[in-house]
Amino acid sequence: MSTIEVIGLGAMNMDQVYRVERILSDGEAMVEEFGQLPGGSAANTVYGLARLGVGCGFVGAVGDDEEGQVLVNDLKSVGVDTTQVRVKKGAKTGSVVCLADREGRRALYILPGANSLLHRGDVDPDYLAQARILHLSSFVGDEQLEMQRELITKIPPSARVSFAPGSIYAARGLDALEPIMRRTHILFLNREEAEVLTGEGLEKGARMLLDRGCHIVAITLGEGIARGKRTATCYIASGGLEYSIEVDRAAARPKGDTIGAGDAFAAGFLYGLLHGKELEECGYLGDMVARLSSTKSGARAGLPTAEELSQRYHRERGLPL
Repeated sequence: MSTIEVIGLGAMNMDQVYRVERILSDGEAMVEEFGQLPGGSAANTVYGLARLGVGCGFVGAVGDDEEGQVLVNDLKSVGVDTTQVRVKKGAKTGSVVCLADREGRRALYILPGANSLLHRGDVDPDYLAQARILHLSSFVGDEQLEMQRELITKIPPSARVSFAPGSIYAARGLDALEPIMRRTHILFLNREEAEVLTGEGLEKGARMLLDRGCHIVAITLGEGIARGKRTATCYIASGGLEYSIEVDRAAARPKGDTIGAGDAFAAGFLYGLLHGKELEECGYLGDMVARLSSTKSGARAGLPTAEELSQRYHRERGLPL
């Protein structure tokens, strides 16, 4: 097994993906396509990194059912070390109902299952300590958040923490997340999550998050902000530096669904970070991986290999990766 550079810690879910005409607040709409696909935010990011050739491990929990075995095998298929995934007897594997429409909008409904049975004693701090990057994402339960807050104090300074709180943790507020924020090297949010978490707009909210201890804040912008013939898809702040990642407007439009696009962005960004790229280039890599991910249904089918990403990077940036 290759050296483990990135370890993920987060929920493991089976995504029930429904492609629908439109997402409703009330009424009826046709389901155009259905698929059952592996998911979980940190798991998706680790899968994406492993597909790019990065040595990865994962810590999480599944049930002793068919879905749990599928999730474990899917990570194994790209070389992820799953020895720290705990199988909970008699429990159902976590699942998420994902509604995705033609405009790239999505709605997620979570049944946590075995994820809420991952306890402090299931996680080996020595295993986490070997990582260059520890990538955290959210759980539904209070116990799991408290476990992450405790574990973060036991990670050596050599391991950089990457944190994707998602909408569930963002809704808990800054005070609940501060113990993790103080140790976070790179924070990944989308624009809505950043506004919920900080109560502020883009730039002011990012500065607030940096003040809480994060070294780098990367905020994806969903449909983006139009700037002439280009669209800003991501805003990055670190120290006194700010970057806006801009792409051709046509390229910014998702061709499939956006399920897992933020997780894919994190995979591309961290891949750049691991390879010594400047923050702006990390942002472009994150954007490319996210756009490639959105060409196919679900969180993982569109994730590129290193060769595919290198080809896209050279075509769009005119530089070797």
